[in-house]
This record gives sequence, structure tokens and C-alpha cells, in this order.
Amino acid sequence: MGEKQHRKTLQEEWASSCLAGSNAVYLEQLYEDYLQDPSSVDANWKSYFDSLPRVNGHSVDTPHSEIRESFRQLSRKKKSPCISSLSSEDKQIRVLQLLNAYRFRGHQRASFDPLGRRELPDVPDMHLEHHGLSNADLDTVFSSGSLAGVDRLPLKEILDILSRTYCGNVGAEYMHIIDTEEKRWLQEQLENVHGVPEYSVEEKKRLLNRVAAAEGLEKYLHTRYVGQKRFSLEGAESLIPMLDEIILRSGKQGVKEVVLGMAHRGRLNVLVNIMGKVPSELFLEFEGKKKNNGSGSGDVKYHMGFSSNIQTPDGRVHIALAFNPSHLEIVGPVVEGSARARQDRSGDKDGDRVVPVVIHGDASFAGQGVVMETLNMSQSRGYSTKGTVHIVVNNQIGFTTSNQQDARSTLYCTDVAKMVNAPILHVNGDDPEAVLFVTRIALDYRMKFKKDVVIDMVCYRRHGHSEADEPFATQPMMYKTVKAKPTVLDIYRKRLEMEEVIKDSDVDQYIQQYRDSLDAGHCVVPEIISNKKARYPYAGVWYPYLGDDVTTNAETAVSLEFIREASEQLHKLPDGFELHNSVEKIMNNRHKMASGALPVDWGFAETLAYASLISQGHHVRLSGQDCGRGTFFHRHAVLYNQQDGESYIPLRHLPDANGNFLVINSLLSEEAVLAFEYGYATTEPGTLVIWEAQFGDFANNAQVVIDQFISAGEQKWNRLCNLAMFLPHGYEGQGPEHSSARLERYLQLCAEHNIRVCVPTTPAQMFHLIRRQMLATKKKPLIAFTPKSLLRHRNAVNSLEDFSEGKFQRVIPDAESTIDDKKVKRVVMCTGKVYYDLLDKRTKENHIDTVLLRIEQLYPFPKKELVAEFARYENAEEFIWCQEEPKNQGAWYMTQHHIRTVLGDRAYLLYAGRPASAAPAVGSHVLHVKQLQDLLNEAFGSEE
Repeated sequence: MGEKQHRKTLQEEWASSCLAGSNAVYLEQLYEDYLQDPSSVDANWKSYFDSLPRVNGHSVDTPHSEIRESFRQLSRKKKSPCISSLSSEDKQIRVLQLLNAYRFRGHQRASFDPLGRRELPDVPDMHLEHHGLSNADLDTVFSSGSLAGVDRLPLKEILDILSRTYCGNVGAEYMHIIDTEEKRWLQEQLENVHGVPEYSVEEKKRLLNRVAAAEGLEKYLHTRYVGQKRFSLEGAESLIPMLDEIILRSGKQGVKEVVLGMAHRGRLNVLVNIMGKVPSELFLEFEGKKKNNGSGSGDVKYHMGFSSNIQTPDGRVHIALAFNPSHLEIVGPVVEGSARARQDRSGDKDGDRVVPVVIHGDASFAGQGVVMETLNMSQSRGYSTKGTVHIVVNNQIGFTTSNQQDARSTLYCTDVAKMVNAPILHVNGDDPEAVLFVTRIALDYRMKFKKDVVIDMVCYRRHGHSEADEPFATQPMMYKTVKAKPTVLDIYRKRLEMEEVIKDSDVDQYIQQYRDSLDAGHCVVPEIISNKKARYPYAGVWYPYLGDDVTTNAETAVSLEFIREASEQLHKLPDGFELHNSVEKIMNNRHKMASGALPVDWGFAETLAYASLISQGHHVRLSGQDCGRGTFFHRHAVLYNQQDGESYIPLRHLPDANGNFLVINSLLSEEAVLAFEYGYATTEPGTLVIWEAQFGDFANNAQVVIDQFISAGEQKWNRLCNLAMFLPHGYEGQGPEHSSARLERYLQLCAEHNIRVCVPTTPAQMFHLIRRQMLATKKKPLIAFTPKSLLRHRNAVNSLEDFSEGKFQRVIPDAESTIDDKKVKRVVMCTGKVYYDLLDKRTKENHIDTVLLRIEQLYPFPKKELVAEFARYENAEEFIWCQEEPKNQGAWYMTQHHIRTVLGDRAYLLYAGRPASAAPAVGSHVLHVKQLQDLLNEAFGSEE
């Protein structure tokens, strides 16, 4: 045997002896650390790993999976018969292995459950015997590696430090993180203070006062408004000092804005004790005397948003609490969108000045799929906010479900966050100092690494789901424990009294002062900056769009000169940039369109709309699945070099354009992405925010966003929004899916001029619609039902004059010059693609007594325009609504009353369309064609 082989055999025997009886997880993680940084592991392990086949491109003889299997085989070997006579070197390795076991699994033995209901499992990896050590080794001095910054310690001291750091009131999960620097940083933060930092007297008193304020408000409301819902924070009072610290520490690190999202639990407490809402206003809401500002329905007090400015010792911080419905986690992506808009507006590319903070419930964090979608966006280019501080108020119950076997399939409710390598800090909510400790680590981690971090504050709910609910009915044992428990304030108060930090009278005096402030209705947050003294600079971004003088009118036409100049710039490509043949043909055709040699199609019309807006200094943000190219190969906002795959976006290279154009091929999500775009649009009126569905019916995955935010946000919360939704819609025989964008659902939501619903049928209409949405001072969400087959229809084109003149037409009159208005007997109204089917049939069969009216805006309904059109045809006898959708779908049921109001007693409104159907469309193309022919015949009164 050669010397090299002999050395390798000795290294394998050494590794085997070190791993005897243990599991391979430790060795696999050690190997991963070695691959990241060979110097990060012990010299003996480094020597062993050096002997293995390389898997990073050098000398690959053994697959990575085979190396892992060899580790498992080593770990399955029986314990060495010579375990009692291990050398000091061997024992040193075992000690380091034990140390790593605490880092990996110490959280399983941590005491972060204030109710003591969590069963602590036996963790063999954390036993001395598992590593071949015993009590006889406790006084032996070993190298502690990187532990606590001390090179050598007796084993018993090492164990004491490990136990206090990883098995106390904080349970840290961070060893799943791939990045070595992040792991080492977290390790240092936890171990340097042994998991139990020292705080000054002033810090402890502030903690106590914040906890006292949290409890004081709840008790005050409980006695003053008996039985009223408030979704109490009792049991989780440590949330208030946690948020207080986030704001103070944010100010210290130069943060200017904190965007906060949370559900109803504890919201009133946060509003009063953190945001500085005046208690007298809250009391008016409890008493039903609060006046509703503006029109609309308003909302319950525990859904309302708020904003304030807080003066920290290091500068002013603006806090914005997002409005939210009862749909729990859906506010998360809304907050992310708002934070991203603020970052973009202030040029905060690194996320140093704007920080999102989202508060979750334990059941919803584990149960709601939008949490995963939002986490998945966290590091993506178009949606990253450079890290979010997630706070789980873990009251160990979801309404009445407290059994973990019913609530989730994971060990912790926070396990989903591991998908993005987020550190997770479990903490006992009854220990305000431990809460403060993890809060500082979490915020510092976010600011340093610009990634998501999770605080799991394990607490409880002192009352039922609401104060009127009876929790003993479903959780008798849990609530026996809760009922007997002292409050967080009582626990911490006694602790500080024992430490002689405070006197009993100190707390009583503060509690009385706090209650006196509530009685007087005064603000209880002294750091609040009055709006009368200093208005936040971004508070007025929506002011120009408020008042009675706002209008939907806008100058949307552009000059022919602009079209030609923009076209020239849009067709300039970098040297050597080779387009795909099909894309090159499209681009060449667009160049011809700009000169008038070809009529303008949809793709070019849309591009011109964006080019004109950014040239006027407006920003455009377009996102959706495959929207860079367009689902139907029509947009090509992003071009790709066929030689190297590099992308190029012509709209970002227009000279003298002060606006920005951002196009994002989104992740495969509708709910979180649309919620994100809503949050962005409600924050930044200077940007036209567009979300495009891959197919219109995919929007039903985001129905909660549409129902709770887009259609009702202004009426509930006075939140203006300029978001545009592009929903491809049209019946082309593709089956029940991908045909209908469910027009009827959006029309059902229409009331109080809340949204605009439009179905453009020409490229020029789309052009003017896009520009109107940005330029009109009256801001409303737009639901645009966009074409599929019409993108290439020979008649769905326009001349250049249609862009340099005119505006968006809410109703397009019949333009057939051969028809005499006085001889018209039949008026057919329609919307969308079916117009071209009707036009084709009229042309072929020469129905000169029939006119076709296109209603391009279905809401707000164009009554004035329709009155004018009906007046033209004084001899018309039949008025027909024609649609390609089934009778119980499409626009028929939600539009007929508008048309009948215009008709009056003149005639009865008839229907021509597909019969009512449970599914949107048929699966057979043959049947689809037959249904189309039937509805066309019905529209023209044919007997075929």
C-alpha cells in the first residue's frame, strides 16, 4: 500500500471512530461548511475532507450522493469498543460535535412556551454519552472552537453556555441557512451573550412601561366597553415593546419609513400604544359616534390603517399601518408592494431607508398559501424589498383549533420560512427581555443581509377568539392553565422588584398616569410628532387626485411626429444584437406602421402608449406571467439576443424620457403578485401599475384581492388606487378554461363608481385607454378585458390618425356609411370580439337594416352616449344585446337594466347569445362553432 493510500485509510478510520454511533446529519452539515469554506472546519476534518473526491469541478470520481452515503455508512457503525479510552484529540472532536448538535437542535429543548404545554423531546445528539463522553469529562478543559469568544473552557462550562444560549427562553433555528457568513453572524449574536444579554436600568424600565401600557389599554377597554369585540392582545403584551424597539432601532440605523401590516389581533393596542392614535377617537368608534370621513361604507375599527411620525433619538421615522380585511395573511404582499413603491420613490435601492414589518398569526402563517407566495417573492428582482421582519404572534390556537395535528403537518408554524433560508427565532412571550434580545438580532440581520427574518413569539390568548367567545367550551385544559397564569406585567414586575430595579409604587404610579391619560383621551405616545408641527413629505402624494375637480377626461392623443421619432428610437438595437426571425419580422412591421405603410396593430399601439407616458415623465410598471413577451407573442417589450441570450428593453432607452419603464415576468402566482401590485399602486400615484393575467380566468386565484381591496378599498378605507388589470378574454373554442375572464364577476362588484370596466376592440382604443388611466386625475382601478385572436385580426387595426386624434370612446358608433339611419330596423349592441363576428355576418348577408354598437366601457355605464346613438335610429324596432358568453355570464344580467333605462317604453330589449351554462364554454370545437352560428343568427333574426 502506498503512502497516500495508507494516509487515506487512517483518515477514514479516524472519521469512523469520531462518528461511531452518531447520525450523519452532523457530518453532512460539516461537509457543506467545508465546501463553502475549508478553513471553517477543524483541521482533522479538513484533512479528511481533502482526501475525498472533489465535487466542484476538480477530479470528480465519486458523485456527491455517493459521498453522502459513505457518511451514512460511517454513522451506522457500532460504537467503538475502545470508547472509554478515547484520546484527548478524539474527545476534542466529540466536544465540537456536541457543540454543533446544540446549534442544530437546541431549539427542540428550549423553554419558549409560556403555558408549558409543549412536550420537550429527548434529543440524543445533545447527550454526552451519544458522543462518547461522560460526567468524568466535565472538568476537562477543551477547545471551545468559536463558542462565546473563549478559546478553552471546562466541558461543564461549555455545556452551561450551550444550554443557556440554545435551550433557554429563546430557541434559534439558523443552521439550515446555506450562507456561512450569515450563520456565523447569528451564532456570534446568540453565543457572545450566552443567550441572556444584560440590559441597563433604563432599558428595563422602558420595557416594563411598554408592557404596562399594553395591559393597561386592554383592561381599560374591557371595563369601559364590556362585551364589545376588540381582539385583545392580552397574553401577547410583549408585542408592544417589540414594535417599540423596532422603531427606535430603525431610527438608529437610518431607516426613514417602516411599513407595518397585521391582522386584527392586538391592532387597537398597536394603534394607540405604537402609532399614537388618540384614545378619544378610538372611544368614539366603540360608541358608534365616529363620523365617516368621505363617502363609502367605512369599516370596523380593527381593520383600519393609520400613519404617524415618531421622533426617535436618532431621527424621525414614518410609520404606516396598512388597512386590511379579515382575510389575515393577504395584507402581507400588500405591505411588500407599498414598501417597494416607497423604496423606488426615494431611490432606496438597498432597502436602507424603508423596512417592511409584517405581523402574523400562528395558524394563518402555517395555513395560508399566500405566505409561501410572498416569501417566494422576497428575493426576486421585481418584488424584493430587501428583507422583511416577520413577527408571528403565536398564541398557540387558531380560533378554536389548538391541536397541532389539526393545524399543520410541520413541527413549528414557521417552518415554511425555511424555504428562503430565513433565520427563525422562537421566543417566550412572557419574557420581555428575551423578546427584546431577538428583536434586536432580527432587525440587525435584516439590515445587514437584506433578507427575511422571522420572530416566533410564543404566547397565548387570554380570552376567546373575541371577547364574547367562550374558550373553555373547546379548550378546557388549555384555558385552565391560562386562567391560573399571572400576566406578563405581573411576571416582569416581580422580576424587576427582586432585582431592585423598581419599587412596587413605581409601577402603580405609571399605571395610574397611563389610565389618567386614557380618561382624558390624550395621546399616550410622547414621541409622536404632531401633523400640525411637521407633515411627512410624502403625505400629500394623493392630494392632487382628491376633490370635486378631478375628472376622467385627459388629452390622450399624440402627434404623428412623436410616433415617428419614438419608432426610430425603439428600433435601435445594440451592435451585434441578433433578433429571432419571427421577432425581427414583427419589429420591421412596426417600423412600417410608424411610417403609415402598414396599419397599426395591438402590439405597436400598446408600445406607443408606454413610450408616450414615460416621455412625459410618468412611470410604468407592468408585471405578470410572461408579460415581457406577452402570452400571445404580441408585445415583445423585452428582446433577446439569439447569440448570447442577453435581454434588451427598448422602452428603457428612449432619449429625454424622464419616466421609467419596468416590465417583470412574475413568478407563477396570482394572489400574492396582484396584492403586491395593489399595495404599490395605492402608494405611488405617479406610476401606472399594470398586472396582466396569463389568461383572464387565472385571476380567480386572486379573487380575495379583487373583492376585498381593488373593488372596495376606496369605499371601506378611502384608499385611492390606479391599478390596471389586463385580462385576456374571448371565445375561440379553447374549452372551459382560457375562454372567459369572468366579466360578470367584475360587473357584479360595480357600484358607487368604484372601478372602470372596459373591453377595447381596436388598438387605438387600447392606446387611449392606457393613457387615460395614467393621465386622468380621477383615479380608479381599471379592469380591461384584452384580446387574444384579435391581436392579429385583419380588421382590428387602425390608422396613424386614430392615435394623433380623438380619445377613448366609451361607445363606438356604427361607421358603415352605406346604412341609412332612417331605414335601420334593428340595433345590436355588443362588447368585445363578437363584434367582428357580427360584422362579418352582416357584410356577407348584406343586413343593411342593422347597426352594430360597441359598448367599450361597461362601467361606469355610458348612458349619455347610448341615448345619443338610439336617437339616431328613430325607426328602429328591435334592440338586441348580443354576447358570446353564456346567458348567465358575460355582461347581460348586469347591463340590461342600464340599457332598459335608456330605452324606456320604446322597445323591449332582446338577448342573443349562448344559453345558460354552468361552465364558461364547451370543450368541443365543433359545438363551439355551432353555438356561435346560432347566436349570430339570433342577433340578425335569421332562421338558419
